Amino acid sequence: MALITNIIKSSTAERLLLLVHGYGADERDLGGLLPYLDQHERLATVLPRGPHNAPGSPGFAWYQFSEPEEITAGFNASLDALDDLLDEQCDALGFERSQSIVAGFSQGAGLVLALGLRRSERARPLGVVAMSPAIPDFELLDLDPNAVGTVPVLMQHGNQDPMIAIKSVRANARRLQQKRVPLVWREYAMQHNVTLDSLRDTVAWIDQVVSGELPNEIVPEDPIEAVASVTTAEWGPEVMMADIPVIVDFWAPWCGPCRQVAPIIDQMSRMRKGSYKFVKVNIDEEPQLAQEYGVQSIPMIGLFRNGKLERSVLGAKPRTQLEAELGMIVIP
Repeated sequence: MALITNIIKSSTAERLLLLVHGYGADERDLGGLLPYLDQHERLATVLPRGPHNAPGSPGFAWYQFSEPEEITAGFNASLDALDDLLDEQCDALGFERSQSIVAGFSQGAGLVLALGLRRSERARPLGVVAMSPAIPDFELLDLDPNAVGTVPVLMQHGNQDPMIAIKSVRANARRLQQKRVPLVWREYAMQHNVTLDSLRDTVAWIDQVVSGELPNEIVPEDPIEAVASVTTAEWGPEVMMADIPVIVDFWAPWCGPCRQVAPIIDQMSRMRKGSYKFVKVNIDEEPQLAQEYGVQSIPMIGLFRNGKLERSVLGAKPRTQLEAELGMIVIP
């Protein structure tokens, strides 16, 4: 598979950087990061375009979001194409593949992780930068147990990302570290994007790797949530059979008002501990519950008592108004 590619190279370039865009973008998308990533023009940057059109977007994709078998086939086909491209451009530009850096965003980040860590007879890159990585299936990375300890990874993600839950990405980072991958985890107060802070960390990490280091820091555990998430399987014992009233926050990561009301629900859960139980339901992950209780607009805050939805409130509102509309005695 031949990929449309842009190449940016100065006479002072010392190594190759493969920079792979995300879903709905193109080969020009990440080029705007270069003034921050490569201020001293030490990188010959290769910017390929995904081979598929991205429905609903003017950009392109590396694989389509469809059935699992089609995702796997598309992922592997693009991975092979990027692997070939890395060889071709290292040869054409006169750089050692083993000294290259591979980096990507979203779909591109998942692909460069596999490119750097999978079973292969080819030389491995010097390091991998995964920005807000989309990994459709961890097994697609096809980790080589004999080589993963030699390729360091920088993984970055936003704790407000509405598209890829940070909890799942953090879990993948821990799995990689358990497989002996030298890994540095960084998270930021951002959504599905790149910030100046994340770029500064990337530059510092690349400097470490180029100097011969294998940076490795323990990936943190998930923070304890004041309001626990509940799945369909847990709904019965956690909500229907609860011996005290339950406040349920129906939400989704992409919902702005949901993010506004979340700290208010957290505050209520602390103030009402022992009198009310508080849980939340991600309607994207638990559509059956959303359908069962007629959740058509979010956030929807419901009061369940004795296994029945007694009252509900729509939208982000002040704490005292939420409590009043739910029939709770207002605490000043």
